[in-house]
Amino acid sequence: MRQIPVLCFPFAGAGASAFRRCQEYGSDTVLISPVQLPGREERFGEPLYTDVVAAVDDLLPTVLDQIAGSPVVALFGHSLGAVMAYEMAHRINGLGMPRVVRLFVSGSPGPWTQRESRATGLTDDGFLEQVREFAGYTHPALEHPELREMLLPTLRADVEMHENYRAPSEKPLPVPIVSIRGADDELVSRAQAAEWESATSAGCRQAEVPGGHMYVTDSPGELVRLMDEELAAQGAGR
Repeated sequence: MRQIPVLCFPFAGAGASAFRRCQEYGSDTVLISPVQLPGREERFGEPLYTDVVAAVDDLLPTVLDQIAGSPVVALFGHSLGAVMAYEMAHRINGLGMPRVVRLFVSGSPGPWTQRESRATGLTDDGFLEQVREFAGYTHPALEHPELREMLLPTLRADVEMHENYRAPSEKPLPVPIVSIRGADDELVSRAQAAEWESATSAGCRQAEVPGGHMYVTDSPGELVRLMDEELAAQGAGR
């Protein structure tokens, strides 16, 4: 069986390099294919997205080029990336090809759940403190004034995009979903992770991996192993 590309959408403020460590793990089944959003890394300086639906519509042609030639595809996203992956799965599924065989959503409540508190519009210090509470994590670069000034616009745009997201459709996705959370995640509960059951007509499996909310950066090997087992064991793409 040929490798299945897994389009990977990062969490707020991150770029495609967030999945570099995942790419270091070999797999006969999984081909980690990070999606790069504008405003970061090699796309630094490009206009930032502040709307999930508009972002996904704009990214669709690039993503299709990224997976050209593959008859099947899977998607993964963490936190903000989870709702972006969900929207992109709807777009690709609507085209009919390639066939979407699995959607992995991570560290996220269901697509219709909205945060009770918001960071958008706060002062820089208040914004960063709120984001720290949301993520249970802060990037060391944000402690340096010059780097913070450079990174804040991207992080603010991503948080605004996430906080303003409203799933435009209640139509279930006809694709199996795997909802993943860190076993020690204090931000997303098991009940919230289970909300994804309503987003699919093809079944939703709950999975936990060691670590907290940011397990994706701490234990990338566990994530790749989970995706590998899920795609290989169920014969996806054959």
